[in-house]
Amino acid sequence: METTEIRRLIELEDTHWWYRERRAILRRQLRELGPQPTPLRRALDIGAAGGGNTRVLVEAGWEATATDYSEAAVELARERGLRAVHADARALPFGSGSMGLVTAFDVLEHIREDHLVTEEIARVLAPGGHALIAVPSDMALWSAHDHAVGHVRRYGRESLISVVRRAGLTVDRVWSWNVLLRPLVLRHRRRSAGSDLKRTPFLVNAGLSAVVRAERYLPVGSRKGVSLFLRARLV
Repeated sequence: METTEIRRLIELEDTHWWYRERRAILRRQLRELGPQPTPLRRALDIGAAGGGNTRVLVEAGWEATATDYSEAAVELARERGLRAVHADARALPFGSGSMGLVTAFDVLEHIREDHLVTEEIARVLAPGGHALIAVPSDMALWSAHDHAVGHVRRYGRESLISVVRRAGLTVDRVWSWNVLLRPLVLRHRRRSAGSDLKRTPFLVNAGLSAVVRAERYLPVGSRKGVSLFLRARLV
C-alpha cells in the first residue's frame, strides 16, 4: 500500500463504516478465543499499516507487535505508540513458536506467493495458537479498486482454505462478510476508476454502518460477500 493510502486509511479508520465494523469483528473473535495462558499472549499483526487492528489487540490485553512491508507504515504505527517492525510477511523476523495469535487482514491478496505467508504464520505460532485472516472475496468483484490497492487476486472459500491447510493449520471457521451490501459494491466497482478508500458523507456512512452491523445478527455468513474471514489454529 502506498504511503498516501496508509495516511488516508489512518485518517478514516476511526469513523469509516468498513474499518469500524472490521475492528468490531476482531474484538468479537478475541472474546470468543477467551483468556489465553501467559505464554500465548503474544500477538503479531501482519500488514498492520497504521496499526488500527494492533490497537484492538493491545486494548484486549495482548502483547502485540505490528509488522508491515512499508517502512512508512511502520513509522506511522510507532508514532501512534505501537510496537512495530519492518518485515516481509514471507520471511518474518520472529522465532518459531513465539506467538499465540497472528492476524493478517488484507495481506494475502497482495502477495503472489501467498503460501509462503501462511507457512510463516504457522511457523511463528505456538501449539494451540490461532490465526485470524481476512481477504477480499470473489473474482467477480475484481475492479479498478483492486488494481489501485495492489491486489493480485481475490479468493473463493476453497482457495483460501487450501492455502491455509497447506501450511499445516487447522481451519475452525470460514465466513463471508459484507454480504448485504455486495450488490451495491458490485455495481459501484463496475463504474469505479480507482480505490474505494475515501471519506464517506456522514449520513451515507451511518446508513452503511447500520446495514453492515445487521450482519452480526443475521445468518448470512454462508452466502457470497465482499470479504472472507477465516479462523484457524495450530494443533
